[in-house]
Amino acid sequence: MSAPPRRLRVEDSDAGRRLDVFLAERLELSRAQVRRLLARGAVRRPGSPGPLRAKGEPLAPGTWIEVEAFARPDEARPRPGAGRPLAILAEGDGWLAVDKPAGMPVHPLSEEETGTLLNALIERHPEAHGVGEGGLRSGVVHRLDVETSGALLWAWRQDAWQRLRAAFRERRVEKVYRAVALGRLTESGELSVPLALARHRPARVRVLAPEEGARSRGARPCDLRWRPLALYAGATLLEVRPRTGFLHQIRVSLAHLGHPVAGDRVYGPASDPTGARRQMLHAARVAWSEGEAESPDPEDFADLLRSLAAPPSAP
Repeated sequence: MSAPPRRLRVEDSDAGRRLDVFLAERLELSRAQVRRLLARGAVRRPGSPGPLRAKGEPLAPGTWIEVEAFARPDEARPRPGAGRPLAILAEGDGWLAVDKPAGMPVHPLSEEETGTLLNALIERHPEAHGVGEGGLRSGVVHRLDVETSGALLWAWRQDAWQRLRAAFRERRVEKVYRAVALGRLTESGELSVPLALARHRPARVRVLAPEEGARSRGARPCDLRWRPLALYAGATLLEVRPRTGFLHQIRVSLAHLGHPVAGDRVYGPASDPTGARRQMLHAARVAWSEGEAESPDPEDFADLLRSLAAPPSAP
């Protein structure tokens, strides 16, 4: 028998509050977790014909809200197994570095989801359940976009996770990316801009004007350096070294410079002249005091570089 839904009464003091704020407070969840409940139709008013989905819907006092039974984030358990073997780049005391394929998410968003990096890692180290943030993010130290490939650190023991998180927080982790950027970037450079999340789903980040960055609560200063490694007719192979870490940081910054990552359908042009089928961003190296890991260019990345270097065919 399934568990009954939770019933929450809207008190006078809750009048006019947003639905997502009310649920986050009463259920002790984050706003992102509440949005996922709304998206899957788990919230409704008793007797109403359909679920509530609008996160900003105002509340009326004296009414009730029902929420289907759900696993709390720290109680959820990812299923072991991801359907394809993983390449382990390096291992250390309670941690490992894995070569994430392009197209594979780092962690699942629900217990039913499989095929993510964490599903495969939990199969290898089931004792990692509950490490770090726990739940469906057990052991996850940092993330790469779904389409981004390359070296990623993961911890299967709590003390290792804490050491790694401290190293990232204190900027003691060296991160080196390879990116194919549209256009010709002939000089090395660096960029420091404030970034902020413009929308959640699908996620999009924007560069803030200096005056916005000073007053925006969600602004994050982001810094990176780049240097050109090879020039092609309409693209440049770059080495990019971010000093900070923020969602889509490299992609947004390069697009801001007028040189978006090849294949980036969010921040780049709708029609990509290189023919890249995904964003050409690869985490080539990660290193810290306990170890280092290097990831070779994946096949599609190397294929694109070869095609860009090939002389044009005769008409």
